[in-house]
Amino acid sequence: MKNQDKVKNLIDLRVQAKLGGGEKRIVSQHAKGKFTARERIHMLLDDGSFEELDMFVTHRCNNFGLEKEKYLGDGVVTGHGTIDGRTVFVFAQDFTVFGGSLSETMALKICKVMDMAMKMGCPVIGINDSGGARIQEGVTSLAGYAEIFERNILASGVIPQISAIFGPCAGGAVYSPALTDFILMTEQNSYMFVTGPKVVKSVTGEDISTEDLGGADVHSCKSGVSHFRVDDEQAGIQTIRELISYLPQNNLEEAPIEDCTDPINRLEDVLNSIIPDNPNTPYDMKTVIAGIVDYGKFLEVHADYARNIIVGFARFNGISTGIVANQPKFLAGVLDCDSSRKAARFVRFCDAFNIPILTLVDVPGFLPGSAQEYAGIITHGAKLMFAFGEATVPKVTVTLRKSYGGAHDVMSSKQLRGDFNYAWPTAEIAVMGAAGAIEILEGRSIAAITDAEEKTKFIDEKVNEYKEKFANPYQAASYGYIDDIIEPRNTRFRVIRAFQALQTKKVVNPLKKHSNIPL
Repeated sequence: MKNQDKVKNLIDLRVQAKLGGGEKRIVSQHAKGKFTARERIHMLLDDGSFEELDMFVTHRCNNFGLEKEKYLGDGVVTGHGTIDGRTVFVFAQDFTVFGGSLSETMALKICKVMDMAMKMGCPVIGINDSGGARIQEGVTSLAGYAEIFERNILASGVIPQISAIFGPCAGGAVYSPALTDFILMTEQNSYMFVTGPKVVKSVTGEDISTEDLGGADVHSCKSGVSHFRVDDEQAGIQTIRELISYLPQNNLEEAPIEDCTDPINRLEDVLNSIIPDNPNTPYDMKTVIAGIVDYGKFLEVHADYARNIIVGFARFNGISTGIVANQPKFLAGVLDCDSSRKAARFVRFCDAFNIPILTLVDVPGFLPGSAQEYAGIITHGAKLMFAFGEATVPKVTVTLRKSYGGAHDVMSSKQLRGDFNYAWPTAEIAVMGAAGAIEILEGRSIAAITDAEEKTKFIDEKVNEYKEKFANPYQAASYGYIDDIIEPRNTRFRVIRAFQALQTKKVVNPLKKHSNIPL
């Protein structure tokens, strides 16, 4: 073969590889409202930045006639490129080739980009659209999954890992996304489950649809498996690009700093009156967040799950910051099993990747009741306490209203090494609310009063007395547990100045192999 023919052959092979499973299957993919693997990568990365690896890899299986059907790339597109000029490594499963099922060689391709991402210290983004293990390959497919899982585990806390679920993700395949930092799912087309509806029906007798078993709604609202739920793939890809903008390349770097023209001393007058006079009246914590962050821009994580707590990313004077905030609008902002786990995972992510944490507190306590106790509220609450106490990144806490009991300690208190702990004048820092406290403290005296009017008057007097003592931040400030009491509308300025002072913070935890967080 002449040299020119060799070049032409290369060009033809590249064209063939880019067709994946062929035109007919690409049309079928589009008919389902889904993009192909390469289309997804090109939407995700900066124009012209994608460099593909292992385009000519094919499977090695000779079972069940599979040797007669081979496709270049073998069901996954891998390589690297840039997002806003920053290098990332990517892999995208190609459903047009054997339904995106995982083979030995496909696993090797994925492992190669994960190894390279670790070597270069760059994020890795996986786009999942796969029918699961390639059954014809048997145990080698399972071994391939385990190789990927091990790399997910070793990369955890070293480089950011993001998983987009743009199609099926079932069986063993679900555990790779579950080991990554963030999972994103699309409405309608994506689902995740360990066992599908048919197996569930045969084993348990439960008749359930694919969507109800493992769709985006289920995992975004009920299980908390998915961190982001989006309408379609374009929205999902835009969310990934936005998320990456808040993150450093790896655990040894800081997140990128953006130019900020939003004045640091901008006053938000609405905050001075946002706390209702009635302590049982809710308000929206998102209004507070929007009022203090740069340009009011906030990327919420887990927006539909455990809505009594808010977590997500924003910037203060251009610096990426994680925010954890109780949400009085849902369940009065109480801490329960789900909200504790949600916030603990987020705090640990921020700490792993050098992202400062702002905690906004309005918490009446932990949710009482047998359901919570049986579900392990003690252990789950301890996870959040452990996460805040272990974190060494800059931590600023602002108490807006209630901060009661053990929940006060958990929410990045001074004793959990909160660096700057501020309070609004509306803050109530106490063991419990006034009415409950008086029932305990004055129970005998109350029981001894027989006249109903006298009893009511006595209780009201004692409640007001308790409120004067404890329903304010000044006692905590007198002990130094609160560093300053600040005017609400000046919160943005005080938070930014606090984080500026903490830029050179250095704290090292005791030497150990690893901690044993209560799981």
